[in-house]
Parts: sequence; structure tokens; C-alpha cells
Amino acid sequence: MTVSVKDRVIAIIAEQAVLDVDQVSPEMRLDELGIDSLGLVEAIFAIEETFDITVPFNANAPEKSSFDMSSVASVIAAVEDLVAQSA
Repeated sequence: MTVSVKDRVIAIIAEQAVLDVDQVSPEMRLDELGIDSLGLVEAIFAIEETFDITVPFNANAPEKSSFDMSSVASVIAAVEDLVAQSA
């Protein structure tokens, strides 16, 4: 069985939030999951490694990034886009 991008991203975010996968849903915001700036950076590294992509993200100024890390759904959409571009 192939694991979807969505499921892998949710697993990465859940790990950073120290939650079970079933406690993380697409409509949730990363800040409400308790993911701080270090957790964001670690999630980005995990996403890059898992999907063999480069995330255009500036941890020092996340509001200036084209990679939206505000919600689980926005991260999933951005990763899906980057994966499609790299294919």
C-alpha cells in the first residue's frame, strides 16, 4: 500500500507536535498544535528528506516565504506542489 503525501506530511507534523497521527487534521493550524519555530525547522528538514525536495522557507522570516506553514492543509498543498514539480 502506498502512503500518500498527505499521510506522510501529517505523520511528520504529528511527530514534531508529539501527538498521535489521529490527533492531527488538515484544518488545524501549526501554532495550535504547539509547534514552535524549532519544530517548524525540524519539520521542514524532515519534509525535505522524506520527499527529496527543497522547501523555500526562511525560518527567520516565515511571513516572507512562498511556502505556507500556517496550517496542516497548507503544508500538505505546498508539499504536493513541490513533489509534482520535481517529478
